[in-house]
Amino acid sequence: MTYDAAIIGGGPGGLTAAIYTCRAGWKTVLLEMGAPGGQAATTDMIENYPGFPEGIAGPDLMIKFYEQALRFGCEVITAEAIKVQDEGNRKVVTTTRGEIEAKAVVVATGTRSRELGVRGEKELRGRGVSYCATCDGFFFKDKKAAVVGGGDSAVKEAVYLARIAREVIIIHRRDSFRAAKVLGERAIKTPNIKIMWDTVVDEMLGENSLQRLRVHNVKTQESSEVDVDGVFLYVGTQPNTGFLDDAIHRNPQGYVTTNEKLETSVKGIYAIGDCRDKGSRQVATAVGDGASVLEALDEYLHTL
Repeated sequence: MTYDAAIIGGGPGGLTAAIYTCRAGWKTVLLEMGAPGGQAATTDMIENYPGFPEGIAGPDLMIKFYEQALRFGCEVITAEAIKVQDEGNRKVVTTTRGEIEAKAVVVATGTRSRELGVRGEKELRGRGVSYCATCDGFFFKDKKAAVVGGGDSAVKEAVYLARIAREVIIIHRRDSFRAAKVLGERAIKTPNIKIMWDTVVDEMLGENSLQRLRVHNVKTQESSEVDVDGVFLYVGTQPNTGFLDDAIHRNPQGYVTTNEKLETSVKGIYAIGDCRDKGSRQVATAVGDGASVLEALDEYLHTL
């Protein structure tokens, strides 16, 4: 089928763009390879999205976005985008379920968790090594778990995990958190959270499942082993943009470069949300991109 707009990615930015394009009367399809909401749907509690003074669970907020997009007539296809071809006024998106034609494409594919890259990580993934405490925390009820990282996601998920696990160890390579002050203070005050400052993980060890971590202190260079049942890694993200053609310009890290109108280097293709080269990556900023892209997209579609 041919659509006016094809939106690739069903996170906060993509769903917002779908709401706006459908409401403007454009025939829109949204491609999402998993559950709607992206990484926001795997977040236990979102406290900084306006309108929810007590905070709101990530899955609950994202289902509201999804239902609103459906209400305005957005068609949703569960599929992964493999390739985007520019054929002038016609764009072809190749997916795991066939080809889709659209006059314009909005890339809203977000990011994925970065691997730590140490020995044992790949072998023990899914057997004690995880990248989502909200997804897998239940498996560590009354057990001992570690969280690697010191940013907002790491600290927030450590606090969440502390409600499930017997003990949580935060392993951070610096001597202070990069997370927001309120989050850091919350972690420090949580009785069953312990913090290993100035420490990095060198290896993950275990037979059929993770049993311990080999770590070392970056200041003293002292090595040690920590017994854990699971480890959750929050050491940054990388953009889901590998399927894009080289004609769509990206920075050295893979994030799509855009102008202030969210236009990419290819006419009729736009990028919004966390997958584009920008400073802040929050639900609110992704929503802002999703709303803002309509102006340029609307102008472009009217010229065809």
